Amino acid sequence: MRVDIRLVKKEDRSYPIFIDELKSIKIDTKAAIVTNPKVAGLHLDYLLKKIEAKELYIVTVPDGEEYKNFETLNFILDRLFDHQLDRKSMLIAFGGGVIGDMTGFAASIYQRGIDFIQIPTTLLSQVDASVGGKTGINNRYGKNLVGSFYQPKVVYIDTFFLKTLPKREFAAGVAEIVKMAAVFDKDFFGFLEQNDLYDEENLKIAIKKSVETKARVVAQDEKESGIRAALNYGHTFGHVIENETKYKKYLHGEAVAIGMVMANELAIETGLLTSKEAERIKKVLERYSLPTNYHIKDVDSFYKHFFLDKKSMDKKIKFVLPNGIGDVKIIDDIDEKTVKKVLEKFSKGL
Repeated sequence: MRVDIRLVKKEDRSYPIFIDELKSIKIDTKAAIVTNPKVAGLHLDYLLKKIEAKELYIVTVPDGEEYKNFETLNFILDRLFDHQLDRKSMLIAFGGGVIGDMTGFAASIYQRGIDFIQIPTTLLSQVDASVGGKTGINNRYGKNLVGSFYQPKVVYIDTFFLKTLPKREFAAGVAEIVKMAAVFDKDFFGFLEQNDLYDEENLKIAIKKSVETKARVVAQDEKESGIRAALNYGHTFGHVIENETKYKKYLHGEAVAIGMVMANELAIETGLLTSKEAERIKKVLERYSLPTNYHIKDVDSFYKHFFLDKKSMDKKIKFVLPNGIGDVKIIDDIDEKTVKKVLEKFSKGL
């Protein structure tokens, strides 16, 4: 006996991304802003002047990647229940990538899903984490292994928030910009080589170009079954680095910068990238004082961590590698010997 449930209606989940000074936001229901003490101290007053809501609550969680876990998620959910938010209510993610990921995940599961808005306050979250609907938390096995694809209703990108961003946080965002240019847009990468992103006008151009690139990729492949996986250039290696260092030594963008350098070495080894091209990418990263080296203490352990990556399937590791500058290949058949040969370089000091 068989019964089919035909769910053929497709929901349009398109949404706008505004890159400009934050305008007034009117919400005709209850809303809660999820943020952390650092962002709240710097910018909450600015945001509150822009928002009108039927009832507005503030949920403050600790700052840092190490708090992106079930305990913090439960804290957020408990506060939403305390304030009696309902299925028509709105969440507002106000912070960097950690806040955005956790708020989006909370929105996706609170009463089986409520709407949320992204207002990213770091460069990394403005150009990458706030766009595309990836939400989630970390656990002891790795980064973002628990989560959902859940799109926001709207994203507001205001460079005003970047004025107080520490130089190291700014550089972490630059890493994600370089990532997208290196594998998707040769001309954009040339722009990054020739222009200083500490200049506000250059930065606005780079943010717009990065968001357009990611939006185009996500529109083609929302749930990462194909081309969207290319956005993980640098992440396969970077996530292992973050896990090994307990998310305390490196910012996410810093780990991705090192991960790109590692991925480039593997691309050289497999004939996809020249040493000269790899050096060009490394040079742009180092211009912003991003780390480009990591000492691997145990090659076998590092290699085993790859299999905890969400992109690895059927005991195969998916590597996202630049195919020259401006193009990319996703490969899952590189033999263990070749990968470990590259890892050995970083165990001895590249």
